[in-house]
Amino acid sequence: MTGGTRATRATHEALPPAMREAVDDFADHLARVRNRSAHTVRAYVADVVSLLDHAVRMGCSAPAELDLTVLRSWLARQRTVGAARTSLARRAAAARTFSAWAHRAGVLPADVAAPLSSPRAHRDLPTVLRADQAAALVEAPDRRPDLTRPAEATGPDADGRRDGSATEAARQDDPADPARPEDEPVRLRDRVLLELLYGTGVRVSEACGLDVADVDHGRRVIRVLGKGGRERSVPYGVPAQRAIDDWLRSGRPALAVPGSGEALLLGARGGRLNPTTARRIVAGYAESLGLPRVSPHGLRHSAATHLLEGGADLRAVQELLGHSSLGSTQIYTHVSVERLRAAYRQAHPRA
Repeated sequence: MTGGTRATRATHEALPPAMREAVDDFADHLARVRNRSAHTVRAYVADVVSLLDHAVRMGCSAPAELDLTVLRSWLARQRTVGAARTSLARRAAAARTFSAWAHRAGVLPADVAAPLSSPRAHRDLPTVLRADQAAALVEAPDRRPDLTRPAEATGPDADGRRDGSATEAARQDDPADPARPEDEPVRLRDRVLLELLYGTGVRVSEACGLDVADVDHGRRVIRVLGKGGRERSVPYGVPAQRAIDDWLRSGRPALAVPGSGEALLLGARGGRLNPTTARRIVAGYAESLGLPRVSPHGLRHSAATHLLEGGADLRAVQELLGHSSLGSTQIYTHVSVERLRAAYRQAHPRA
């Protein structure tokens, strides 16, 4: 077993040998066959280790001894200690995935988790910006950079170095000077980041994972590698094209270092832009404008909602966002309905 928390590793090592081997083989299956991300593998493995640890406490010594009673007992135990409905739903999904794999691999005589039910995860309606608010946020790097450019908080770059501001201009006691050319590349990068997040609706990890060659300037599309290694092409508009052109012409060359590779978006030290830093950039600009607290995922929510409100087809939005299930996209129709309902209550005399 690789990765995971110290507690999960310790619990994994305490399992009987047959269970440890099953966990390791399952993790390998998720990573190599299912092409799941390292984060997903860690989460599923942690849930399965918890399940098998519970099974051991109930007297099981091998995966083959798992049954529906053990699974239900495990979920009931999770609920007793205060796990949220979303956590219970995820853990039940992990158990079903493990059980199905174990049955196919001959580790379990039957897919014992197939009939396992779990509480429906409560899905909060995502917070979205109005179109004018989203436009203001995307254009923020071009406006009063001495006031609106947030500090680029330090964090590890993909190349292992620290990613900080190119200058100390973001400090409140030393505001950015529009006349200082060393500040310009970072502002150009910020504009591209915001344009891509809202203009295409891509995930922050997808935006940070883009390479220069992933931009098709002639067709105005980007090639995105999404969850599960699924590749898709996403169009972008004229404002994003201008921002990309400015960045590639004047911004990226100023930040690039020998270790930059082909990364499209760079941190201030030249490594690939880190998603954590990207989140701080978005939050900083939103705060500077007095907007509701928003994240890159909030911009993704906003893009999807505005597309649907503008008449886009639900399946087209599903394709753009890279959702494997239409159900994941349908939540945005609920957002639009809620907005309509709120407007009705506010304006109609018979409401």
